[in-house]
Amino acid sequence: MRVAVIGLGSMGMGAALSLVKAPGMQVAGCDPRESARAEFAAAGGTPAASAAEIPAGTEGVLVLVVNAQQAEAALFGPQGAAPRLAQGAVIVNSCTLAPEDARRLAAAAEARGFLYVDAPVSGGAVGARAGTMTVMASGSPAALAKAQPLLDAVAKKVWVLGEEPGLGSTMKVVHQLLAGVHIAVAAEAMALGIKSGLDPRAVFDIVTTAAGNSWMFENRMPHVLEADETPRSAVDIFVKDLGLVGDLARAVAFPAPLAAQAHQLFVSARAQGHGGKDDAFVIRAYQALTGIRLPKEG
Repeated sequence: MRVAVIGLGSMGMGAALSLVKAPGMQVAGCDPRESARAEFAAAGGTPAASAAEIPAGTEGVLVLVVNAQQAEAALFGPQGAAPRLAQGAVIVNSCTLAPEDARRLAAAAEARGFLYVDAPVSGGAVGARAGTMTVMASGSPAALAKAQPLLDAVAKKVWVLGEEPGLGSTMKVVHQLLAGVHIAVAAEAMALGIKSGLDPRAVFDIVTTAAGNSWMFENRMPHVLEADETPRSAVDIFVKDLGLVGDLARAVAFPAPLAAQAHQLFVSARAQGHGGKDDAFVIRAYQALTGIRLPKEG
């Protein structure tokens, strides 16, 4: 199957490399960054600087860019992939976006004769590289069948939520409420421990062996302990994603106070200049309020 991955970031690169390893796949990878293209080419993939450069006749495209605007441009803009896709090709859009944007992009795809799967993912960069992501999918039976070989290569579990585009994106927004709040409260707990005089490594070791642990605490707080701000997922991502949570909650008249508070913490970290750093460094918002020193800081 001739496929392409648009967006070779932390998730997209992993998914693209998983596809390269899958039997029967001819894989192109699209990213404007030369370093990302070089890494992908070294792994045996075909690099492309823009979506307009993917091979003609591509049968499936996996989109893993930041937001709906980037996805729309990558698919249907002047330098988009649409003219390079085979008739009846399947678009698997795995961006985190608003449900109404998923429905709009699905309609645009179908109007051009393409199949569309609304398929946000979770699992992080490690899960993407291992081919063990979780996919929250919705789409027609025909679209899901066409996408199956691609999904099999990148996912451990595919949840099918129905035929209507937008259901997958709705589920991802609900999921991101938990993910964002868990990261924010992990940072809050670590910051409180530091402010109270506890050794941060002891805080981590104890929490991860006790009932208060969470996947996000265990995954993100080592970044703080090692002073590693390299963005696997950036603060800016949760400014966006928790914003989507608020939008969905307002649309259905649902109060979401925990999501709103977590959102403001990420906005605060971004306002302090940390938007491009690893999302664990939402802890900088607490540092600004309390004056704590983080591990490995002088």
